[in-house]
Amino acid sequence: MVAFFRGIFILLVVLAVIVVGAIAAFSDPDMSEAELLTKYGQPPSQFITLGSGARAHYRDQGQRNGPALVLLHGSNASLHTWEPWVAQIGDQFRMICVDLPAHGLTGAVPTGDYTQEAMAKFVGEFTQAIGVERFALAGNSMGGGIAARFALMHPERLTHLILVDAAGMPSSTPRDPGLGFRIARTPVIQYALLYVSPRNLFEDGLKKAIVDDALVTPAMVDRYWELNRRVGTRAATLKRFQESQDATIEQNAAKIATPTLILWGDLDTLVPRDAGEAYNAAIKGSKLIVYKNVGHLPMEEVPEQSARAVREFLQPPATP
Repeated sequence: MVAFFRGIFILLVVLAVIVVGAIAAFSDPDMSEAELLTKYGQPPSQFITLGSGARAHYRDQGQRNGPALVLLHGSNASLHTWEPWVAQIGDQFRMICVDLPAHGLTGAVPTGDYTQEAMAKFVGEFTQAIGVERFALAGNSMGGGIAARFALMHPERLTHLILVDAAGMPSSTPRDPGLGFRIARTPVIQYALLYVSPRNLFEDGLKKAIVDDALVTPAMVDRYWELNRRVGTRAATLKRFQESQDATIEQNAAKIATPTLILWGDLDTLVPRDAGEAYNAAIKGSKLIVYKNVGHLPMEEVPEQSARAVREFLQPPATP
């Protein structure tokens, strides 16, 4: 019996050595805030320290005196995902993009709270800090779920709600989020992502999200890969993925009274089309537009069409 347990112990030690060796061999080092600021934090980027201690990275572009549109990116993305819309409709609207906690150049926050509710509170705190009290709110994927949550929490602050392949509603369609997301959701194995974040994992994930591989440029892959390796971000991301699934939106979507536009890619495998249909069925008076041969990021895949829909939705009716 002693020999048996000794053998087990030796096996565990060998496995531990192999795992540690693999991590050492294939680990991707953290990137400092300074080097990321140099590459991704130049104007028009701005920063503001909130009362909660978070230092929010944002861009305030477009028509300064136009109606304000606040834009929330998806999981592991950054405010850069909205630049195509800024280019398309910034002539008419004030376009405010922000990196959410545990993302981009905002990074980890002092509270260490990355729940959906905390993210929605961050949006409220951020918009008040920059002096924007009433605005339209758009969100993609995780950011769409946060936008819907904000609409439930603070309907008085919103003029419009735009959900772009938004998380939060059920789907009966099998999902294929890609290897990176599967690893991030797998207990124990997910801890490897604290040290190993291969560039090709981000490239594969982007090609899973976007139908046309030609849109996944080396610069886009580098941006995702590098920003997700900011000091502190990987630990914050792990904590975020360890949060239990929040059913608040699914249970309360019918209470959203803000005028709502829902945009979806018909080939989205991360948040399938029927989730968008569920939003449309739940939110009274909402409008659903589905784009053919488009994946998870319509604002980047079909920027002209999707931005045109937003312009038509947000612009005030012409006076007779």
